[in-house]
Amino acid sequence: MSSYIPSTREDRQRMLEAIGMRESADLYAGIPEAARCKALDLPEGLSEMEVERAMSALAEKNARYRTVLRGAGAYRHYIPAIVKTVTSKEAFVTAYTPYQAEISQGVLQSIFEYQTQICELTGMDVSNASVYDGAVAAAEAVLMCQERKRSGVVVPETVDPQVLTVIETYCESRSVPVVRVPAKDLAADPAAIAAAIGQSACVLLQTPNFFGAIEDAQAVVEAAHAAGAKVILYVNPISLGLLKTPGELGADIAVGEGQPLGMPLSFGGPYLGFMACRQEMMRKLPGRIVGETVDREGRRCFVLTLQAREQHIRREKASSNICSNEALCAMTASAYLAAMGPTGLRQAAEQSAAHAHYFAAELSKIPGFQVLGSRPFFHEFVASAPVPAEAINKALAAKGILGGLPVEGGILWCCTELTTKADLDEALAIIREVSAK
Repeated sequence: MSSYIPSTREDRQRMLEAIGMRESADLYAGIPEAARCKALDLPEGLSEMEVERAMSALAEKNARYRTVLRGAGAYRHYIPAIVKTVTSKEAFVTAYTPYQAEISQGVLQSIFEYQTQICELTGMDVSNASVYDGAVAAAEAVLMCQERKRSGVVVPETVDPQVLTVIETYCESRSVPVVRVPAKDLAADPAAIAAAIGQSACVLLQTPNFFGAIEDAQAVVEAAHAAGAKVILYVNPISLGLLKTPGELGADIAVGEGQPLGMPLSFGGPYLGFMACRQEMMRKLPGRIVGETVDREGRRCFVLTLQAREQHIRREKASSNICSNEALCAMTASAYLAAMGPTGLRQAAEQSAAHAHYFAAELSKIPGFQVLGSRPFFHEFVASAPVPAEAINKALAAKGILGGLPVEGGILWCCTELTTKADLDEALAIIREVSAK
């Protein structure tokens, strides 16, 4: 994306005022005061080694967990060593936007391979070269569906709240109506969604949803198509090792957060938004698409193709203002998928699901704990608790375990292939002890 760096104090002040803020510190209002570092108190004249030692000591204050039982949109999976080996090569780390395709064949091929893998993963026809994160992918997909005669999106409240907020932010500036449909038993209600569609252009459904439940996507797709609306499925890419793909379910667009595909949690980023759609919607995909062709000597080569010029030079006329891509993160996902292969991805999904179902079954044996919702789940679930979630998580944290996310009605727990039976048994013993008190 093209960037603008304000050159004067007046410019910076005008930008702050434009977003309703008075000073730069207001940008960090969401960060607790105790966690902010206003200045580094380092003596003058320190050597490089001494500065590194001081900074390492400061970094040690960050909490580290040997076991993670929390997901809610960001997931800790095993990352094969080959992934970092490939993506850390200098030619990839330093590469930027391939404006001159004739001398950027390596980067273009890597993006093309990524697009191909995303299409295979989602069962869709065409993928773009990625966007900034899953929430942006969801919002951009909603704008793709808007038409002259149909406008608006129907979103059940089982969608990740952060994703829903980004969708609403995008839609507000375009005067696109957002219709929220309340959850029913921690899942979307296909009948309520069908009743809410009216003249909306699309329905966005997350499956597995924010609460971990596998939605009845088939019923939602059929209801939306019967009403003349398109369907966007927001999916967890690891779950596609086990579950039906968006293409098999009949969705028009598939989007999601690509972080589980080889990217560490990294305190929140950088992450990756993937987007794929059916052939008939290809020209509405935002960002860029890399295509394969041949040169005049018949050799295989790659080009940038199907990108709206308005995204660069007539931005007020563009359907999307995204004109870049997350190339290094996309390559990470590509290297991960290549290393895992279909069998490895399925095994990661199976182990994640198996661990979650074991944990849910054992947790339900503790008096006062009950798994909520009637829909099947993948590797996340909500369970009620007889004691405050804060008390449970404090006890777990003391033993190096990050507990589940407190949500209305209970705690949202998550397991992956990295949470072993021994890890889960240790967490269960701590939970029993807290509950007994």
